[in-house]
Amino acid sequence: MQVELVQPEYDRTKLRPRILHLGFGAFARAHTMQYLDAGLAAQGGDWGAIVVRFNSGAAALTALDAAGGQYHIAEVDDENLTLRRIDAVIGSCHPKRDGIQALLARFANPDLSVVTLTITEKGYCARDGGLDTDHAGIRADLDAPDAPGTAIGVLVGGLQARRQAGLCGITILSCDNQPENGYLTRAVVTDFARLLDPGLAVWIKNNVTFPCSMVDRIVPAMDAKGEAMITDVLGLPDPNAIVCEPFRQWVIEDDFAAGTPPFAAGGAQLVQYVRPFEEMKLRMLNGAHSFLACLGAVCGKATIADCMQQPELKHAAHRLMVHEQLPTLPVLPGVDLPRYADALIARFGNGRLNHRTTQIASDTSQKVPQRMLASVTWHLEQGSAFPLLATGLAGWMLYARGEDEAGNELPLVDPLADQLRTAALADDPVAEFLSLRDVFPEDLAADARFETALRKSYGQLLKLGVLATLSAMETSG
Repeated sequence: MQVELVQPEYDRTKLRPRILHLGFGAFARAHTMQYLDAGLAAQGGDWGAIVVRFNSGAAALTALDAAGGQYHIAEVDDENLTLRRIDAVIGSCHPKRDGIQALLARFANPDLSVVTLTITEKGYCARDGGLDTDHAGIRADLDAPDAPGTAIGVLVGGLQARRQAGLCGITILSCDNQPENGYLTRAVVTDFARLLDPGLAVWIKNNVTFPCSMVDRIVPAMDAKGEAMITDVLGLPDPNAIVCEPFRQWVIEDDFAAGTPPFAAGGAQLVQYVRPFEEMKLRMLNGAHSFLACLGAVCGKATIADCMQQPELKHAAHRLMVHEQLPTLPVLPGVDLPRYADALIARFGNGRLNHRTTQIASDTSQKVPQRMLASVTWHLEQGSAFPLLATGLAGWMLYARGEDEAGNELPLVDPLADQLRTAALADDPVAEFLSLRDVFPEDLAADARFETALRKSYGQLLKLGVLATLSAMETSG
């Protein structure tokens, strides 16, 4: 394997805390910060980042500070390893380490221009396109707004501090896999602010922008194998290092309130309208990922690369993309969707990425509406069949039972875990799942065509098993 070490060359002494990143997990380290780092290397500037973690990770942030904010990402495929040092981080904050007031004070820094977010789907505390006011964390934050525990509470508390300091507005940029993520972020933030202080909600509306963005890079959770690889190349461990694929993409709505970071110089696309790119990625890549994760885990596949070694899973994922997801998408100028599907299959087969099926299967209740159900709704409107989408959803129902076909335990990590496990073990799992309004809208759940397709797929998986079901579908289809 060929190894290349890449170190950026720009003047770090010029960096100021222009960006505050909430949720400095694996994806942020491998995606958001690399775009910033590459942009600084291309054109210089003063766009430094302060990074934040909320729950775990305080020790990793302390280690990051001790390393001067520098860490590494390893881009790997079957033949190459490119180890890049990232220099764009100039500080960190953790509310449990530094206190919540220290975090809120970061918003009142005149240098701050952009807050970027990777807080995962469940971090938005959303329901029906707005704030879930019944969410326990949101209720707690509304009762004690000076000590917020949710990311949304922190955003509103920080914006309130900024307004009280008489400072200009900023941009809040979501980098999570949500359709129209900027609109959703604006909705939950302004809903919270309106309940706290209607005047603050008006100020946010007039001064803060919430661009949408589409992000793409496969970034598995770090494991012992990845840590050993980093240590072997560097000669010492890096607790903030991360392993990822070489491919990366970021499409951002060009709507910045207080200056534009050098993301475009780092390779991002600034566009007027992001939604077509979001839908393409959510349905083609993320939808296929969830399909493979649940079905693959149920039939004993540990990683997505393992799934790609199984012809039934590989061919089914490709057919899902081309025959059931692609037709639901608008035409994108310059984008060849069949070739995009082929490229995704190749990316999924990267054997150096230990992207575990159980990791991708976590929080599926938060993911299937945008990854699968939107396409199901399209097919119902068009009167077309969607057997693979139904099979993917049925595979999730089987996954929620908590064991694979060999009887090995499967972890169920999900905000609705208790409800999902109860539904999966019920006498009529399909009916119980369809009654979950946090996942299935009432009109979709009541559609007899959808229920029939789901029951058929669930029954086939129970009777034949995953691989035989997919093989039979390929033969008949």
